[in-house]
Amino acid sequence: MTQALIFVIFPFCLAVAAFSDLFTMTIPNRVSAILLGAFLLAAPLTGLGLNEIAIHLGAGLLVFSIGFALFALNVMGGGDVKVLSASAVWFGFTASLLEYIILVSFFGGLLTVAIVMLRGKSTQIYAAGLPVPTHILSGNKVPYGIAIGAAAFAAYPSSPLMLAALG
Repeated sequence: MTQALIFVIFPFCLAVAAFSDLFTMTIPNRVSAILLGAFLLAAPLTGLGLNEIAIHLGAGLLVFSIGFALFALNVMGGGDVKVLSASAVWFGFTASLLEYIILVSFFGGLLTVAIVMLRGKSTQIYAAGLPVPTHILSGNKVPYGIAIGAAAFAAYPSSPLMLAALG
């Protein structure tokens, strides 16, 4: 059961967040709640002690604090901050968290460039009838949940819980 929590819940929640952000420009709060709840359930089952769990929660709190500042500056959306914080808890204060944050930034930059390029070609895309969500072409926001999900899939294999499940 522990392996199922670790192998399924985290990737599934990040995939839901990415697709939801792509199609609706929102990430449901339940995704972040499930991520946090599943971590609290899985962590003791993998052998993490109370101190280690507290350190993982501290990592999420630090990411949330920085994300809240970015939200206040209108740089990130609230759903993005919540899912990024809840997923950071799964990494803890480890090198994998740094890898995750760097990958989020990298994929976010690529995503932003791609969307700006798409918006520059929006009339051609509309004329061709390509199935691109309207809010992607006409909005001024970027569905950053896609970058968060992609980074999570790339960094998750080196996370402490995944390594514990594999070991």
